[in-house]
Amino acid sequence: MKKYIIPTLSVLGVAMGILIGITLSQKASAQRIVYQDGRLQLELSKVDRLLQLMENAYVDSLNIDSITDEAMTEIVKKLDPHSAYIPAEDLEMVNSELAGSFSGIGVQFSIQQDTVRIIAVIAGGPSEGVGVLAGDKLVSVDDSTFVGKKINNEKVMKTLRGEKGTKVKLGVLRAGVTEPLYFTITRGDIPVNSVDAKFIIESKGKKIGFVRVNKFGETTYKEFITAMAELTAKGATSFIVDLRENSGGYMDQAIKMANEFLKGGALIVYSQGRAYPRYEAKANGSGRFKNVPLVVLIDNFSASASEIFAGAMQDNDRATIVGRRSFGKGLVQQQMPFADGSAVRLTVARYYTPSGRCIQKPYTLGDQDDYDKELMERFEHGEFYSADSIHFADTTTYRTKKGRIVHGGGGIMPDVFVGRDTTLNTPWYNICVNLAYTYQFAYKYTDEHRKQLNQYKDWQSLENYLKKQNILGEFVKFAESKGVEPKEAEIQKSRPLMTRLLHAYIVRNILGDDGFFPLFERDDEITKKAIEVLSN
Repeated sequence: MKKYIIPTLSVLGVAMGILIGITLSQKASAQRIVYQDGRLQLELSKVDRLLQLMENAYVDSLNIDSITDEAMTEIVKKLDPHSAYIPAEDLEMVNSELAGSFSGIGVQFSIQQDTVRIIAVIAGGPSEGVGVLAGDKLVSVDDSTFVGKKINNEKVMKTLRGEKGTKVKLGVLRAGVTEPLYFTITRGDIPVNSVDAKFIIESKGKKIGFVRVNKFGETTYKEFITAMAELTAKGATSFIVDLRENSGGYMDQAIKMANEFLKGGALIVYSQGRAYPRYEAKANGSGRFKNVPLVVLIDNFSASASEIFAGAMQDNDRATIVGRRSFGKGLVQQQMPFADGSAVRLTVARYYTPSGRCIQKPYTLGDQDDYDKELMERFEHGEFYSADSIHFADTTTYRTKKGRIVHGGGGIMPDVFVGRDTTLNTPWYNICVNLAYTYQFAYKYTDEHRKQLNQYKDWQSLENYLKKQNILGEFVKFAESKGVEPKEAEIQKSRPLMTRLLHAYIVRNILGDDGFFPLFERDDEITKKAIEVLSN
């Protein structure tokens, strides 16, 4: 369902975009203060009392901490789909996804055929400093074998990350070297970037700045403003902000971004809950891009803070929203820590766009399964292909500043809908993409031709080189070795799609996202529609 596979793997992703607010007391629990026998006392809840009885009176010894974690998880599951209990051992990794950095060795990896393969080495990171290279295969960690079916993303992340200043010894296999190579790496701060790509698109004599934001983390606003300034310096006079597949993050970062495009006094978002007083965020008038033409791209995976930004632009008639209906998350979470290092992210309010709509899609308390299936149901009902298939739970009429009708109760509906184009799709193409054979082949090809490919320093020259190679023919043989029968008619029909994807993946393996996105977006239907809107 996604338009491409992102090779930078992580375990505990940004889910639906947590909006972290005020931190409450570490003493948060089910205890109550009561007045008894002339003095104030703490009264235990039934859950606390049960756990106490189990610990003190049960016939066998128990791991009460483990039982408590399981009980907490099940209790919070009875709430909305975005409230969550996070055990202490997972909290640091979960928080790091939105933090500006984490401590690790500085590599991007992929697991293929039970082996961890280094896709890229982060410039300036600890691994680059000792000589680890893209293409290396990780076979041991601290002299222990690190291959096999038990290796998964979570285990790799927990193994390679760690406290700053600690050391880890890696053993790698490298093409052309007969014996394993060993590197002792001191973990350091690794930046977590929110802006995937920034580049100029030229159309009809105009320069359009393209900025892709993958999440709203601690450094998103700073990265975004830097990207906008760089593109402006290169002559960009209009902009595309790409929030597709951006599941959200910190609310304040979305507000700061929106402030850059709105006039003073314009409402950006407001939130309120049963025990959460109404909070309004308004533009302060200091924005540097209040008058530039703007298009915002969204899709079915754009959620939370992405929808705050898109909703503010749409309701204020500040930008044209292009793409497909967004996810529909209008709930605000606060992270509340416990004394043992665990935490709960509890929904405390709903947020509303300037027109007054809550874009949260319907849910049933405690029913996570149906909530998770909703996107698949959209797909099956044809919503990804036609705007006529879209229905909103909220029938109230909402209007933008200029009086245009917008909808609530199920995401942001774009001003310009672009359905999925499947005219070049074939069963052969779908099988190859869905089983990730395109990505696997791109890695294999890159690894075998890395010396030649490294000669090219920009995506245009590298693509020109790849066009002269028989990339598609080699891929067909690769897919056949995996059990995918080559069907010539289907191969020829899907040739443009498959060639574009293979070239983009190979370019990404050499030049990173700075090379991948300009090439990939050049032929993307939603991006082309955005360019058309701005060019006209």
